[in-house]
Amino acid sequence: MMSFTLTEADWKVLKEKVKRKYNHLTDEDLAYQAGQEQELVNRLSIRVKRKPEYVLFTLQKGLANLSGNRL
Repeated sequence: MMSFTLTEADWKVLKEKVKRKYNHLTDEDLAYQAGQEQELVNRLSIRVKRKPEYVLFTLQKGLANLSGNRL
């Protein structure tokens, strides 16, 4: 699986996009600590009932356009 790196600042912006798309996610579901990107992807894949590859693709797409409004 491809990996990616999140900074705290990027995650703050991206987290809001993820919350808008998946409004059933809790703050606990979206908890992130630096260096634990894979754990985040795995947790989100379970909660949104999608494969980890889909979640990773979605997060990378959001990171590519942080200033945009869509995820």
